[in-house]
Parts: sequence; C-alpha cells; structure tokens
Amino acid sequence: MKTYVIRLNPGDDLKESIHEHVRRNKITAGYIVTCVGSLKKAVLRLADERLKTYEETFEIVSLVGTVSQDGVHLHMSLADATGNVIGGHVKEGCIVYTTAEIVLGQEEGMKFTREYDKETGFKELKIR
Repeated sequence: MKTYVIRLNPGDDLKESIHEHVRRNKITAGYIVTCVGSLKKAVLRLADERLKTYEETFEIVSLVGTVSQDGVHLHMSLADATGNVIGGHVKEGCIVYTTAEIVLGQEEGMKFTREYDKETGFKELKIR
C-alpha cells in the first residue's frame, strides 16, 4: 500500500480536490483511510436520490470511499453545531471551512474502474 496525505484549505471543494489529487498522482485503485476537518457548505445525495444543500458549519466525522482515474465515490457523515449527524453521497459543492486533512491509500497492482450498470442506473465499481 502507498499512502498519500493531503490538506485542503478554506474554500476548496472537497470532492473536486480529492479527484484532482487522484488524477495528478495517477492513482488507479485508491480509498479513503481517514478524514477530519470542517465544511461551510455541503451538497449530499440522500438515500432517496434527492440532492440536498446545507449552508452551515459542519465537522466532518467520517469520509469513506473508493477513488480512481474514472472518478471518486464518497460517502460522508457530518455533525452540526448541536451534534446532530447527517450523511449521504458526496457531490461537488462541499466547501471546506477551516481544513480537511485526508489520508488516501493506494493498492498497487490493482485497478478500479467505474462502468455503467443497467440494473442500478449508476456507474459501479469494477476491480481488476
């Protein structure tokens, strides 16, 4: 396993920044090891496939997912100022408030791709 550590700055887009790091470093089979930080805006796709935008300060309490040249598939849990937790599928527009400290792992000798699955209607993970 190869490990990457990145720190995002205020105003960075969480998903776009992670995908850019993956492309730049030619990561073909990666995954989120851990992430801590905060957001000032979150855009999540909920379980019923609705998109919801939240414009408030959140602590990132978990970020999980797989990453590759084909894209990133991320799910996140966020805690608001009262400790209530929301979560969902990460979309573009999740904007860093103070920082996001992310550790990525890369599995060498593997390749992840995302291919359309007619049963689910989404691009799903294929492992090679």
